[in-house]
Amino acid sequence: MASPRVRKISDRIKVIVAEMLERRIKDPRLGFVTITEVRMTGDAQNATIYYTVLGEAADQEATAAALESAKGVLRAEVGKQLGMRTVPSLAFAFDGIPESARQLDEVLARAREADAAVAAARAGATPAGEADPYKKPREVVEDDDADAPADEV
Repeated sequence: MASPRVRKISDRIKVIVAEMLERRIKDPRLGFVTITEVRMTGDAQNATIYYTVLGEAADQEATAAALESAKGVLRAEVGKQLGMRTVPSLAFAFDGIPESARQLDEVLARAREADAAVAAARAGATPAGEADPYKKPREVVEDDDADAPADEV
């Protein structure tokens, strides 16, 4: 768990980079980018910025190149706005979590369909064998003639 200071710096870097990408970086290769998270090392020397891009794989590659070329400008602006003695180095990483979540949603939808098919097949079915397949404890029948002597033969 990062310290509260490092967490605040991470949150601030996320805001600064998102605003810079929206307003000041005018690279045509830059797609529709969303900054999802910023993770920093404990000493606040390195920051990894996770992002997602709306579009195809070609858009993601072009955006990755645009972010890499704008890294210096972004780092300078982060240093200027944070006012820290040492500015963390920035690294950009594509965030694959939304894609994984989409694939997981598709798998869950297929599982729901399979469950519905099983439930439909089960609707009119009757159990094989007895209606109550479990063994019952033996019932003891009490005889009134238990005290009477048995017939001797």
